[in-house]
Amino acid sequence: MPNIPEKKSRKRVLIVDYGMGNAGSVKNALDALSVENFLSSDPKDLAKASHIILPGVGAFDQCMKNLKKLGFVTALKKAVVGEGKPFLGICLGMQILAELGEEGGKTKGLGWIKGVTRRFTVDPKKYRLPHVGWNDVEVLGRSELFKGINHPIFYFVHSFHFAPADKKMIIGASEYGERFAAAVESKNIFGVQFHPEKSQHEGLKLIENFLTK
Repeated sequence: MPNIPEKKSRKRVLIVDYGMGNAGSVKNALDALSVENFLSSDPKDLAKASHIILPGVGAFDQCMKNLKKLGFVTALKKAVVGEGKPFLGICLGMQILAELGEEGGKTKGLGWIKGVTRRFTVDPKKYRLPHVGWNDVEVLGRSELFKGINHPIFYFVHSFHFAPADKKMIIGASEYGERFAAAVESKNIFGVQFHPEKSQHEGLKLIENFLTK
């Protein structure tokens, strides 16, 4: 019998829609890449996805409240930590990977990567918060997430940042009055503090790299 190549699994990206963030912009970026994707506020739909993206703009405590209310906290843990589905957290979606967030009072995060999300400790006379605009990212190590990105400059909007306990988890760093983690990686879990969906060509390339996982 002839050798029949294995059929490659179809990529289907679920964008978690939990009432916060820029889910529409992420969808537009995936549409531009001609990748099948859908928005969902139903945790049951995680089973239909090959990849999961959690965008976010807003406060840490409200984000966790919304995810819990919709039933996503337990469902995401099962799909990502248990089943190993590739996950990308964007901005606030990266920050809640932490065990604890200090925004809006101390709040438990997803706890998938040890560490704390805290406010910038910068001189307010020199550095306004939130940190808004384009900034260089220093790529650390050889993460596939930054493969083929020759000029890692991305768009940021944030006043808090995730500080992982294990610095080896940091695959990209940036500076704004202090050095901070711009990207993290732990097995199938990825997080970026910047907004790839608003970072033009380099941002689309990063999302494309995530989808190779």
